[in-house]
Amino acid sequence: MAVHGDITEITFNHPTIGQGVFFPKAAEGNTYDVGGFRNSDDANNIAGDGSLIVTKNRVRGFFEVTIENDMNVREDLVTLAALAASPLPSDWTFTVVNGAVWVGSGIPVGDLMPDINSGTFTLKVASGGFKKI
Repeated sequence: MAVHGDITEITFNHPTIGQGVFFPKAAEGNTYDVGGFRNSDDANNIAGDGSLIVTKNRVRGFFEVTIENDMNVREDLVTLAALAASPLPSDWTFTVVNGAVWVGSGIPVGDLMPDINSGTFTLKVASGGFKKI
C-alpha cells in the first residue's frame, strides 16, 4: 500500500547562520523534483530516416512547500531572508509523513512573500539534487 501525505518538518543546517526548522502547513499540495537528467519532449526530435534524436538536459532539484510563518518567535521569514542572502548553501532535510526523508544541499530561491492573513508563505529550495535516505 502506498502512503502519501504531508511534509511534516523541514530542517536546515547552515555553516554560519546555524540550524533551524520550518513547519509546513498541513494538507497543502507541495511539490518536488529530485533533479538529474530529463529527455526533451519535442515532437521534432526525429531524423529524416525516422530515428529518434534524444536531447538530455540536466535539471536542478527542488522542494516547494507552503510553510507556517511564525513572525513572533522563530521569525521564519527573517531566517529565510538571511539564508537566501548568504553565498553558502545549507544542508536541508524534508521529512514526509510516510517516513521518507529527502536530503540535499541548496538555497532558498524565488520570492519570499508571506500571506499575513493565512500566516503562510511558499518556501522553494533549489539543489543540485535530492536523495532519499
